[in-house]
Amino acid sequence: MLNIALVAGSSRNNSQSGKVARALRQRLIEMGQTTQDTSSIIDLGLAPLPLWPAEDAGPWSMYQQQLAAADAVVIIAPEWNGMACPAIKNFFIYASKAELAHKPGLLVGVSSGIGGAYPISELRASSYKNCRLCYLPEHLIVRQVEKVLNGPQAVDEADERLRARIDYALDVLVRYAHALQPVRAAIGFDNPAFANGM
Repeated sequence: MLNIALVAGSSRNNSQSGKVARALRQRLIEMGQTTQDTSSIIDLGLAPLPLWPAEDAGPWSMYQQQLAAADAVVIIAPEWNGMACPAIKNFFIYASKAELAHKPGLLVGVSSGIGGAYPISELRASSYKNCRLCYLPEHLIVRQVEKVLNGPQAVDEADERLRARIDYALDVLVRYAHALQPVRAAIGFDNPAFANGM
């Protein structure tokens, strides 16, 4: 079984991003790729990280353990005003190579409308630099999020199409997770000359 961490990147309690995280985790369990015990959801709305830099890092030590144990990570990023929301950007300031280096990451954009692409572009551009998370060439965009993934069965054609795409993307993530395990084990992280990305 793989250990997979899902990060719900909204700072809102009871967010749609949290709903998407729970739906993706449940689907991974149904696919037989992880279990309740080998997967975790980091919900930045339920237990927010303090704005960096902070003297008290809040729940970060717990998040560090969850991420370090993970073989793969799903980053769920809501779009706010055409940008990735502050909570997920702040998360990546905390995250380092100790937790995420050379692990596959699936990006999931979330929009209440027909957007959702901008957080994907923004996070691909900068968030991996120092933590060395390896984003998949695949990603998901959950549009009209309030209308989809609300139960075990699809309610319409858009919901059904999204669920098929989710299965495809999660299958790709799982294959990358298995493939990158020996790569990660073979790379040393202790060279101070290359502590940060370029």
